[in-house]
Amino acid sequence: MPKALYRKWRPQSWDEVAGQEHITQTLRNAVILDRVAHAYLFSGPRGTGKTTCARLVAKAVNCLDPDLKNRPCNECDHCKAITAGRFMDLIEIDAASNTSVDDIRDLRDKINFSPSQGRFKVYIIDEVHMLSTAAFNALLKTLEEPPAHAIFVLATTEIHKIPATVLSRCQRHEFRRIPVEIIVNYLKEKSREEGLQIEEPVFMEIARQATGSLRDAISLLDQLTSTEESISLEMAQAILGTATSLRVIEIVDALVAKDAAAGLEQIDQALDTGTDPRQLARQIVSYLRNVLLYQMGHLDQTDLSDDIKPKIHAHANQLPLPELLKAINAFNQATIDEHANWHPGLGLELAFTEYLVEPAVMEKAAIAPEPKPQTQAPVRASQTPPEPKPEPVQAPKQEAVEDRKKPEPQQEKPKEEPKEELKDEPASSEPNQAIQEEPEAQPARPSVEGELSLSDIHKQWRKIKAKVGKHNPRTEGLLNTSKVAGLKDDTLILGFSSETLKDMMDKSGNLNLTADILEEVFGRPIAVKCIVSTHQSGALPEDIEIDNDGMVGTATRDLGGKITEAKEAD
Repeated sequence: MPKALYRKWRPQSWDEVAGQEHITQTLRNAVILDRVAHAYLFSGPRGTGKTTCARLVAKAVNCLDPDLKNRPCNECDHCKAITAGRFMDLIEIDAASNTSVDDIRDLRDKINFSPSQGRFKVYIIDEVHMLSTAAFNALLKTLEEPPAHAIFVLATTEIHKIPATVLSRCQRHEFRRIPVEIIVNYLKEKSREEGLQIEEPVFMEIARQATGSLRDAISLLDQLTSTEESISLEMAQAILGTATSLRVIEIVDALVAKDAAAGLEQIDQALDTGTDPRQLARQIVSYLRNVLLYQMGHLDQTDLSDDIKPKIHAHANQLPLPELLKAINAFNQATIDEHANWHPGLGLELAFTEYLVEPAVMEKAAIAPEPKPQTQAPVRASQTPPEPKPEPVQAPKQEAVEDRKKPEPQQEKPKEEPKEELKDEPASSEPNQAIQEEPEAQPARPSVEGELSLSDIHKQWRKIKAKVGKHNPRTEGLLNTSKVAGLKDDTLILGFSSETLKDMMDKSGNLNLTADILEEVFGRPIAVKCIVSTHQSGALPEDIEIDNDGMVGTATRDLGGKITEAKEAD
């Protein structure tokens, strides 16, 4: 019976292990220096080489080659026996099917016997996280102080399930997902050795489907080559159940155009041709992720063909950041939604429809509070004391009584007279008339004449972000992730939760647009400065001033409080 390709191509030396040089070099040096640990813990995603490296450790420590640098040599009797699977001192245990404490006690009783063939007994416990709590406890003492002839190698894909008492007794090595480029080169080289006829784009298609697992990539290649024909890209897509790149782009085009009929039609056609719905959802998420990376300025970290990059560029300019994140979340949910199993396309259709409906709801929510700052700003302006005048108080009251009898001519009076009436007659109807006459001009005038405060910023913050969003939605998205942290010398301090968000906002285009809108709202030049302000970072920088007359100023000045995060006032 022929072997599967992943068993046939299993690496037999350190140099053959792909994509894990940071681990193989450490283990090779341990063998050369004769400093092999008594217990190792290999963790990482499936198919990245954990069991292979565990077997190479067993082969290296039992190799008979006198030169430690050549171990494993794959020529001595012990190396050949391990390769053939008949070496008695290599014991592999599947923890998924041997989870009980009795299995570990049996291992503990037999470990004291001397090796039968080699120098060391090597115990490989695969999927060790499946052991029960009692089994882990039974293993602890032996794992900490095993006999001199015993070595443990534990392998797991879920490191978080391993008790801390076990972690502290092992030398840990983290296996990483293998990059697409390494998988493609590996498959090409092995295919040439086997004489397989495969078109060049098929290797990239397989590598993307493997998601960092070399074993999965080899298994997919084995599945394709079982037809004993020349493998084309169309055949590979039909067998693997993947959609063409053009189909994915057409679905995203329908997203951008918000054309429900076209989008749902493309989804139906993809499913009718045999495309797996979850696989199609993964491909859409992967494409939208590339669009996101383009917007973030990290497109170089993706593996894209030259014909796809122009479409990525176009969609990155057409999709605002909030809508792009919403689409990614919606289609990512379709990849894991088990409730849609009874209807293959339901998860994709729900994701597409959710993207179309949700932005409209959010837009209404954003428009509703808009009149609020316009109403509050003139009231704040009316409370600003006017220039002192020596006139008696009774004269404005008489004018106010006459104005109430004749409301229409009151609009033609000079602006100074309504200000006096607002001061002396707060219960009259003139403030409402003033608000209706000048909703835009009055909020800016007091800010120019008086000193700008944090309270002024907070009251107008929603309006500022809305105005920024009309010019650049991406800048508005960054402002939504920030907090107003302070104000000093007409410089607004914005706090961000990470260095990445701060660097994105620090670009001149974003800062200049925000400063222009601030000047438009308050009628005076206001600079913008970005900082990183999180709970972990402690207090804000000392050169940032806050409103000392408010609650925050009292807490920091008199009670010894510290600012860990600036929050936007409602």
